Amino acid sequence: MRTTYRMRAGRFLGVLAAGLIILGVAAILWALGLPAVAVSVFVTLGGLITLAGLWILIWPPKIAKLRDTGIEVRGVRTPWTDVTEVGRVETTHGEAIVLRTKQPDHSILLPIAWLAPGRSASLETALRDRLNAAHGYTIWDGTAPDDNDRAE
Repeated sequence: MRTTYRMRAGRFLGVLAAGLIILGVAAILWALGLPAVAVSVFVTLGGLITLAGLWILIWPPKIAKLRDTGIEVRGVRTPWTDVTEVGRVETTHGEAIVLRTKQPDHSILLPIAWLAPGRSASLETALRDRLNAAHGYTIWDGTAPDDNDRAE
């Protein structure tokens, strides 16, 4: 099963706003009677940037893809067996979910501010569940094992 987490769409409103501003400049240039070439350049540029902004708002970039075999963060794939711990850390850009790996210098950071509102808790739960499954851990339900249930 694959789960995809995307960036918060609101982070990209500036792209749409920039396109609309350029279209506004084109309207002002047209109203001032500037040559059609100059107006058409601004209309084309503003239109393309506006369309790109709408595209990004509808389909924001992917932050993480969780698969059964591993996790892909910003194009870098890491198998679950290489991940040792999931937690939170404070960074210069705010709080982030960190995945520590067997390689000490290869921690994976997922800034919470990048995620859509309310998705950080579900991402942390999914990360821990998949990490536990990859390492063969189960959640203890608080009961004592049977006498015939031996450790492996």
